[in-house]
Amino acid sequence: MTTRSERTERRADALSKERIVESAIEILDADGESALTFRALAARLATGSGAIYWHVANKNELLAATADHVVAGVMTEVVSAAPPRETIRSIALGVFDAIDAHPWVGTQLSREPWQSAVLQIFEGVGGQLRALGVPERAQFDCASALVNYVLGLAGQYAAGARLVPRGTDRSAFLAAVADRWVQLAPAEYPFLHQVAAQLPDHDDREQFLAGIDLILVGIEAAR
Repeated sequence: MTTRSERTERRADALSKERIVESAIEILDADGESALTFRALAARLATGSGAIYWHVANKNELLAATADHVVAGVMTEVVSAAPPRETIRSIALGVFDAIDAHPWVGTQLSREPWQSAVLQIFEGVGGQLRALGVPERAQFDCASALVNYVLGLAGQYAAGARLVPRGTDRSAFLAAVADRWVQLAPAEYPFLHQVAAQLPDHDDREQFLAGIDLILVGIEAAR
């Protein structure tokens, strides 16, 4: 006679952690973090919650695993044969595009600083700084500047995902923000008045990459 323990163990073996993570990502992409529950995940996988707990202890661990999976995909696609500067740009843009496609990743990356997904980014950037010839004493500071810039983007996108309803027209939303800038006192906010017209149609991706390039120029000058 097959015991309940044996049946549970077989179900856990058949249900891989990779399947759980992939299904969790589908839920997160479709309906956001609040929709990800072990009950919803079990229904999607046509299994019991106990089989999921066999692989993942709790929701925090599951969210960390999903972000790790997405970032691992970014790092896999980076062309390692490219020059170090271009590889750093590729890593940064890969993370940017991943957060753009999966806004919940920004929330997760902002949640815990030394989770595996962040360490992957840090190691990828740091390795390229070594290849770039940055002195060892400066590598940690330079890597921190670049990674913190990327994670700052993650936090910004995470906040936007929480505050702005899905499906909001980007240009219309930014135009409304620009209008509020123009209504500020010109004497107190001259710069905002100057750039307000550029806000509605600016390209976030290009602006992000410009920031990466500015940091890299500074690193190369210091080197």
